[in-house]
Amino acid sequence: MSAFGISGTNAHVILEEAPLADTGEPEVPAAPDTTQQTRPPVIPWLLSAESARGVRAQAEHLAAHLADHPALDPVDIGFSLLTTRANLDHRAVITGTDRAALTEALRALVTDTAAPGTYEGVAQRHGRLAVMFTGQGAQRVGMGQQLYAAFPVFAQEFDKVCALFDVRLERPLRQVIWAEPDSDDARLVDETVFTQAGLFALEVALFRLAESWGVTPDFLLGHSIGEITAAHVAGVFSLDDAVALVAARGQLMQGLPSGGTMISLRAAESDIRSLLAEYPDVAVAAVNSPSSLVISGEERAVTTIARLVREKGGKAKRLKGNRAFHSPLVEPMLDAFRDVVEGLSLTAPKIPVVSNLTGRPATPEEICTPEYWVRHAREAVRFSDCVQWLSGNGVTTLLELGPDGVLSGLAQQCLAEADSTQVIATLRAARSEPRLLVESLARLHVRGVSVDWAGFFPGARRVGLPTYAFQRERFWLESSGAAVNAAGLGVSAAGHPLLAAAVSLAGDEAALLTGRLSAEEQPWLGEHEIHGSLIVPGTALVELAVRAGDEVGCDV
Repeated sequence: MSAFGISGTNAHVILEEAPLADTGEPEVPAAPDTTQQTRPPVIPWLLSAESARGVRAQAEHLAAHLADHPALDPVDIGFSLLTTRANLDHRAVITGTDRAALTEALRALVTDTAAPGTYEGVAQRHGRLAVMFTGQGAQRVGMGQQLYAAFPVFAQEFDKVCALFDVRLERPLRQVIWAEPDSDDARLVDETVFTQAGLFALEVALFRLAESWGVTPDFLLGHSIGEITAAHVAGVFSLDDAVALVAARGQLMQGLPSGGTMISLRAAESDIRSLLAEYPDVAVAAVNSPSSLVISGEERAVTTIARLVREKGGKAKRLKGNRAFHSPLVEPMLDAFRDVVEGLSLTAPKIPVVSNLTGRPATPEEICTPEYWVRHAREAVRFSDCVQWLSGNGVTTLLELGPDGVLSGLAQQCLAEADSTQVIATLRAARSEPRLLVESLARLHVRGVSVDWAGFFPGARRVGLPTYAFQRERFWLESSGAAVNAAGLGVSAAGHPLLAAAVSLAGDEAALLTGRLSAEEQPWLGEHEIHGSLIVPGTALVELAVRAGDEVGCDV
C-alpha cells in the first residue's frame, strides 16, 4: 500500500496475506473438471519478437536455457511462454509431443531450417477468419475417434449430438462411424443417413472445441450438408432442431429410388450449361471452382455428358453412391422435407452464413424460411462464388472443419494466384488428428487470429525463462577525427595547428579562440607522459599564448 501526501510525503507498507483460520474441519477437495484434459497430447511453444531475426534470437536464448535446465517440464515451458510473454507481430509456434522433439525443432528454428510442426508468420491485424464445414464425400470410418480420446470438450459435445441422433436412427451413430474397418457397420458410413449425421456430429464437436480455445469466425460457410452445421453454430437452429433436420434430410434422401449418379467434371460452368439443355433430368449440383463442377441426375444422361466432356479433352470422375443430390431426382422428397422444416424454430444468425444458393451472406429473411432449405436441397452448391465473395470482403484465413481437407483444396482453386488468403485444414485422413488440430491452431496464431491457449495447459505452473532477446544497436555518433570548417560555424579560422577558430566577443575588445587537444589529432602528445598521465608540454601552452596575442595585436 502506498500513500502520496500533497506535501510530498511518501509512505509505503508491504502487507502479507493473513494466515487461514483453522476451523478444525477437513478440507473437501473440489470436484474434478472433466471438461479439461490433464496434459495436452501435443504441446505448443509460442515465440514472438519485433522481427524475424528477433524470433531466432529468442529461440537461441531458450535453447541455451533448456540445456542448462534439463528438468523443466515442456508443458510448464509452454504455459510460461504463453502467460509471461507478449504476443508480438513476428511469431513462431513449435509443436511436439515431448521435450526432445520440441528441443530439436527449437534448434532448427535457430538455424532457419525447416522442421515438421513448426510454423512462422507475421500477424495480420486486420484480416478476417471464415470457418468452412465439409460436405458429403469426405466421410471416413473412425473420423474424430482420436480427438474424442484426446480432448474432453470434443468428447462431451460429440456425445451430446450422438445421443440426439440415436433416438432417430436405426443404429447408434458412434457404432457406425467408429466401426471396425471392413465390417458391416463400417459399410454403413457411406449410407446417406449415417454420412450426413456423422459429418454433422463431428463438425459441431470440432467447432465447439475450437470455440473453447477462443477461435471466433467472422463468417461461416458449409458445403451442402455442411451449411446446416454452419446454420446451427450460427444460432439459426437449436441443436435439437438441427439434429432433427439432418436426420430427416438423410432419411428422405436415402429413401429416394436408385438410378441416379453424380460425376465431377474438369470444365467451366458455362460450357456445361449449354449441354444440359438437351437433358432435363440432369443439373449442375455444385460449382466447386471456376474450372471444376459436379453434375447430377439420371445415370445414363449424366454418363453421356461425361463422355462428351472427355471427347473435348476434359476430365470426368464418377462419385461414390447411386443417388443424384441437388438434381431433379430429389424433387419427390421436397414436400416432406418442407413439412419437417416448417415444424422447426428458426432465428436470425449471430454469425453471417455465406449461402450456397447465392454466394453471399444469407439475410435473416432468406435463411429463416422453410423454402430456403428446400431450395438448398435441390439447387446447386455455389461454393466457388462463396469463396470468391469471402476473399473480396477481407477474409484472409479459411479454416476447414471436417474429416479431411476436401474444401481446402477446392478453395485454393477458387483464389487468384496472387491472393494471400491462407487455407487451413484441421484434419486429414491417415494423419494424427490431435497433432494436425494443434498445428492448425498454430497456423492461425502466426497469422494473427486470436487463440486462447490458456485452457490448453491445465495444471501447468510458471517457470523462469530467458527475458526478451533485444536486437541491440549502437546509436552513438562516431567522430570522424577530421577538422571542422570554422566558417560553417559563423567564426573565422584561426590558422593554427592547435587552435581551430577565433571569434571577437560583442561589446568588448576581447577575443575567444577555441581548439581541441587529443592524442588522436596530435599524436605527439602521447610522447609527453608523466607518471602515467598525458601532460600538455609547457612550450605548447606558450605557443597558445603567442597566438592569442597575435589575434588582439599584443606582443608577448
